[in-house]
Amino acid sequence: MPEGHSVHRIARQFARHFVGHRVAASSPQGRFAEGASIIDGLTMTDARAVGKQLFLEFDDAVWLRVHLGIYGAWDFAGAVAFDATARSAGGRMGQTNQRGTEIDEVDARSSVVGEHESSLSSIGAPRRTRLRMAEAETATAVEGDFPPEPVGQVRLRLLTDTAVADLRGPTACEVLDAAQVQRVIAALGPDPLIDDPTEGEQRMLERVRRRKVPIALLLMDQSVVSGIGNVYRAEMLFRARLDPFTTGANLSDELVRALWRDWSHLLDVGVETGQMLTMDDLDDDAYRAALRNRADRHWVYKREGLPCRVCGTHVTMQLAAARKLYWCPNCQS
Repeated sequence: MPEGHSVHRIARQFARHFVGHRVAASSPQGRFAEGASIIDGLTMTDARAVGKQLFLEFDDAVWLRVHLGIYGAWDFAGAVAFDATARSAGGRMGQTNQRGTEIDEVDARSSVVGEHESSLSSIGAPRRTRLRMAEAETATAVEGDFPPEPVGQVRLRLLTDTAVADLRGPTACEVLDAAQVQRVIAALGPDPLIDDPTEGEQRMLERVRRRKVPIALLLMDQSVVSGIGNVYRAEMLFRARLDPFTTGANLSDELVRALWRDWSHLLDVGVETGQMLTMDDLDDDAYRAALRNRADRHWVYKREGLPCRVCGTHVTMQLAAARKLYWCPNCQS
């Protein structure tokens, strides 16, 4: 399932290429025909992400809410580009600072563009590229005229003069008014990229400390804090050397605040690199390897049975609320 960084990157695509443009909306699949007819012909005025949910605003206070869920994805084509903050494989992202250079533009004639997922700041000539954005991001060349024909079961197509976005397989796709949007957002936990940092930290603290529920479950609860999924959950708990089964009520205020700040840091890294890169202070070779290969970018996620990178104890996996939880029983005891 796409985690918070992916949805923020998708929102930036819409902000860059669709906001301010009149949009033709359709439902090639037919399942969202009524909703598409409401949006059709309106101008997109805002695009924002809150946690794992995307909100697109149009004229007349009409909003589209999308939750990709496990199988959803957006396909962009036309004059589209990766977010300008994407860094090159030679760039560095540390715990408290960052450095790096913009990635060179890429020839859209190649069938698959880039050395690793999400590595591009530009994905080639307008109307020649298709960009799929979900948990991972891939760019491929598109032949023929613009707009390209829909591929597969497209729930919703949003089209401007220069760009098209196709939505497939979402868990939720609905048209809302402004009051309904506010109710949805009010039920969500704080998001470091949306909320005031101090206020967001306090909200998370209050929602964690009053619950006698394991922190491994609380971090996945979108009403407690927004955007954290299975990967970030496992990695944040390891980075904090925290027993996943410690209840929120038994954590110190300082530790909960540290979790919020670490989530803010990791979310920034994810939005900038397009990767759930959770290992800091890597040398240049290790950093390049981490960008190329998921197995080289995490401390414990999907490393069950392998030695902990810190102590050598075998990493453990256990189901928690039907999701796989990974942790080191020594470092996190």
